[in-house]
Amino acid sequence: MTPWWKKAVIYQIYPKSFQDSNGDGIGDLPGIISRLDYLQKLGIDAIWLSPIYKSPGIDNGYDIADYEAIDPQYGTMADMKKLILEAKKRNIRIIMDLVVNHTSDQHPWFIEAKKSTNSPYRDFYIWRNPVNNHEPNNLKSDFSGSAWKFDQGTGQYYLHFFAPQQPDLNWQNPRLRQKIYDMMNFWLDMGIEGFRMDVIELIGKDPDKKIRENGPKLHTYLQEMNQAVLANRDVVTVGETWSATIDSAKKYSDPEQHELSMIFQFENQNIDKQPGKSKWDLKPYKASNLKEVLLKWQIEFDYEHAWNSLFWENHDIPRVISRWGNDSKYRVQSAKMFAIALHLMRGTPYIYNGEEIGMTNCPINDISEVEDLESINMYNERLSQGYSKAEIIKSINAKGRDNARRPMQWSKEASSGFTSGKPWLALNSNYKEINVQAALMDPQSIFYTYQHLIKLRHENKIVVSGSFITAISSPNVLAYYRELNDQCWLIVANLSENEEHFSTSAEIKQFLISNYSAPQSLDNIVLRPYEAFAVEIIK
Repeated sequence: MTPWWKKAVIYQIYPKSFQDSNGDGIGDLPGIISRLDYLQKLGIDAIWLSPIYKSPGIDNGYDIADYEAIDPQYGTMADMKKLILEAKKRNIRIIMDLVVNHTSDQHPWFIEAKKSTNSPYRDFYIWRNPVNNHEPNNLKSDFSGSAWKFDQGTGQYYLHFFAPQQPDLNWQNPRLRQKIYDMMNFWLDMGIEGFRMDVIELIGKDPDKKIRENGPKLHTYLQEMNQAVLANRDVVTVGETWSATIDSAKKYSDPEQHELSMIFQFENQNIDKQPGKSKWDLKPYKASNLKEVLLKWQIEFDYEHAWNSLFWENHDIPRVISRWGNDSKYRVQSAKMFAIALHLMRGTPYIYNGEEIGMTNCPINDISEVEDLESINMYNERLSQGYSKAEIIKSINAKGRDNARRPMQWSKEASSGFTSGKPWLALNSNYKEINVQAALMDPQSIFYTYQHLIKLRHENKIVVSGSFITAISSPNVLAYYRELNDQCWLIVANLSENEEHFSTSAEIKQFLISNYSAPQSLDNIVLRPYEAFAVEIIK
């Protein structure tokens, strides 16, 4: 029997930016509950919530101070229980963000660990003595600078791969692992139905050998977690794995490994950065490079014995139509094209809030407009290295995390219907034109393309279980067949804003979806900018 999560479409909500219910400018759980009918109309099967746990908010909730408490800015535990219940009434499951590579430095475990080298919680974290009065080694933080922070009280350094306020947990400690499994069971017993696992590839780290991702015990830990928590539950698990390759991705999601349902892999994130450099070192987008990566993961990954996710955006990644499409002249066409190209592939699709109405990046002019810690740290580091302000701001406008974190655009009213107060992060100024209210009133809107794609997946086994075969096409055109039994679909997407040609002798049996007019024939089509369509053909 096909697991539910293979047939599902999952919608990510960034709670702080989705819907505010009490006028404090911060999205919250009652706000999410008030928008469940909208999500039911879209047709999604599950909601992945970015962290809502108690947190000082240094990294917008990815620094957790209490795994079993709701942060007051989002509401109460009663609100969480109501969300689970109300979502279930609409056949929507709730998936939570599991952040267990690190905690906040305000977590009781770390507060106790800092008190003494003999603390029973000391070994919950990773501590090392100074080497020649300096850091133990040259490991770097993802948020700039050293990954080691000196603790004056005990004279040792602790490890943090992100902000200094996010000390890394020591997964070698079996007592810590059991605490995490107990916490996971706490939430599952409450009624949630899965976890998205933040930077899960880091939990097997060996800092003494400078091993960050894919440490020697990573898969042992995941198998133990599966046995302790997941084995007898009908839940979905998706791991965030920035370093995953085709081979390592299969290990995570092969059912015989007893680890995860699927992962997020990020190889396509490298197509617009300079090789060997950081994500901030930009290079121009080439449609042919995107096509190459998409096809690689469809053809070479073993979908018969493993599973993968499909996504364009999330809370860490800029808006796809600003990044690889055209967010002005061809905003609607390119948004629909990206949706059609991705949602009819093999794998489980994820939609990030606002993607379904074609929200765009929000350029800034000065660092004072930035909230994101990663962007601010990079700005200061690069400024000290001699980069110009203009250069750095250009990188932030292209890749900064605030782009995706702007409040959801619900209407053209003040603050776009997100809040009656002042939004925690300024809205994109285009909210008067791009909003849910306008999308729902326009039968040709991006929203209805997403709705139709979800319906196609739910109603046609070929989308979930069909084979994937590449169709012959030019470098900028992604074209593929999905086949199951005697059924065959052809999907064609022009990944560029140039006119491109596509041709096949196949005959159209049934039109499925398009972002322009329906094609009448497949013989020598001139594809318009970002044109995409899917048709059933006669085999």
